[in-house]
Amino acid sequence: MTLNFVKMHAHGDDFVVIDLRGQSDPITAQVARRLGDRHRGIGFNQLALVLDCEDAAARIRFWNPDGSVLDTCGSATRGVADMLMREAGTSSIVLRTQRGLLTCARASGQQVSVDMGQPLLDWQAIPLAQAMDTYHLPLPGSPAACSMGNPHCTFFVEDLASIDVAGMGPKIETDPLFPSKTNVHFVQIIDRNRIRLRIWERGGGIPQGSGSCCCGAVVNGIRRGLLDDTVEVACDGGTVTVQWDGVGGVVLIGSVEVTLRGAVADHLLGR
Repeated sequence: MTLNFVKMHAHGDDFVVIDLRGQSDPITAQVARRLGDRHRGIGFNQLALVLDCEDAAARIRFWNPDGSVLDTCGSATRGVADMLMREAGTSSIVLRTQRGLLTCARASGQQVSVDMGQPLLDWQAIPLAQAMDTYHLPLPGSPAACSMGNPHCTFFVEDLASIDVAGMGPKIETDPLFPSKTNVHFVQIIDRNRIRLRIWERGGGIPQGSGSCCCGAVVNGIRRGLLDDTVEVACDGGTVTVQWDGVGGVVLIGSVEVTLRGAVADHLLGR
């Protein structure tokens, strides 16, 4: 069986999509690591598998390049939505992830939006190791925490250029406070509708961008009273928009782009 893939990116956040509808799923943690190797495989921040689903257009399963599974990826969800909306000739679509049913739609300028669902704000749901105020965690810098289906820890800083993301990120990711590890954000607020964001991604290192991290950072900024309900987020790889009314689902809006198409070599699948 030839396994075809499409590689895409959303504001530099690159991901690989493999359509397995009507087929068996050959991807294991070992295969995901092989495919995620940027020198010997394809390379990606996330791998998205498109699977059959009874109550949505498709179900998506996500892998990190280190072979770990994640529940959500805003960039890859929008990429899959873009592909399937073009295939079906529709302007909206519903996809299932571990976060539940997510509604995606064509936005202005051929952008794609996804309602990522309500953020999880309770310490147990994030999860944290013990009961505490999730607005101000007991860590240097007093970050805030939430979950978008994966945990997020947000530091608000005066000068983003002075932050050693590669040095601080892995230490926070693996802090005992986070039993499932965490994504780490460093946010410099430009004004109430614009932020600059750099990320240490759980299981992935420093990406050019991350849809769920953009959502988590904005949610924590709104909770702190620092941001309005529509925020432009500038990452290393480009800009997206995040909207949250403080009650309902968090909407992520931005462009997606195909970079290449190909077929997975048999040896990467262990064949």
